[in-house]
Amino acid sequence: MMLPTHALVGLALALPLAAIAPEFADVALTAGLLGGILPDLDMYIGHRKTLHYPVYYSVLALAVAPFAMLVPTTATIAATVLLLGAAVHSVMDIFGGGLELRPWEATSSRAVYDHHRGRWLAPRRWVRYDGAPEDLLLSLGIAVPLLIALDGVLRSIVGAALVVAVVYTAVRRLLPTIAEVLVAGYLVRTLPDRLLTLLPARYGPERGK
Repeated sequence: MMLPTHALVGLALALPLAAIAPEFADVALTAGLLGGILPDLDMYIGHRKTLHYPVYYSVLALAVAPFAMLVPTTATIAATVLLLGAAVHSVMDIFGGGLELRPWEATSSRAVYDHHRGRWLAPRRWVRYDGAPEDLLLSLGIAVPLLIALDGVLRSIVGAALVVAVVYTAVRRLLPTIAEVLVAGYLVRTLPDRLLTLLPARYGPERGK
């Protein structure tokens, strides 16, 4: 699923805690947002493997949560919500598309790497690919209660995420062609081999499957 969806889900996960304990609302919502975004920081360094941990984030979140309940502090609340957001992100990607350049073609068997079992988990494709119409609908559905409940900077962030989601959905199917032209027509001819190896596997022939 696309990054705006994950960011909005992270905020939504923190919303009940913000309502129950308003003194921790800012830290919980910020941690939820960052947790929703965190795994996708591996976009160009082993996407859905380097920072995606569907098992370990979940275990850590369950381990830290009791401390947040028994000793609610900024640190325990932030750690719990951050880990929860990252865990949900990593698990959600299993239900999306694969890692191929054109995920709507459904040719990849890789969704998220499971470090615990040492293997790739296959995509379920409930949301066919990041930026699919159903992905946008999911973002819109999550954003509505957030726009009602939040104000100030966080509401602006939700609005900005929706704008990005709409634009991304509109151009999603054009991006692979643009990427191929950029990589094959420019980067391959100008970058040294050591830098070309840093490109995501899906930009190379028969890679990322």
